[in-house]
Amino acid sequence: MTIDRRALLKGAVSLCVATPSFANATGAPAIHVLKARGCGCCTAWIDIMRSEGFSVTAEDIPPGLLAREKFTRGILTQLASCYTALIDGYVVEGHVPARDVRRLIADRPDAVGLSVPGMPYGSPGMGPETEREAYDVLLVLRDGSFEVFSSYPAAE
Repeated sequence: MTIDRRALLKGAVSLCVATPSFANATGAPAIHVLKARGCGCCTAWIDIMRSEGFSVTAEDIPPGLLAREKFTRGILTQLASCYTALIDGYVVEGHVPARDVRRLIADRPDAVGLSVPGMPYGSPGMGPETEREAYDVLLVLRDGSFEVFSSYPAAE
């Protein structure tokens, strides 16, 4: 049995069309992170997400282009952090814990995605959780509004 190049190409294209997002062996969708070059906390979050079983790629882009990407994808200035991640049709802005990303993907709300505005100390990639300050993970809705998705109290 021989397969010509046209049949092989047609099969490969069909596979890509039938697979809306790439997933790793654990079934977690791939995450693509847009960040500024040299961002240490971005790299720390990426490492945490990889240790949580996600397949993560990163792209360094100039700060102006990063700001434009945030705005274009529905992340307003007051919701912004230092990097923007894309996963399974959603935006994850800033230091969002892995369990919230998993819940977002499982629940599939009609939303832009999640945000942890700013860089709260003790959030994933921003220092030890044992010294964490209180912060909220926000669900960013398509109309620009947002609501609390989950809350993390300050460490005692």
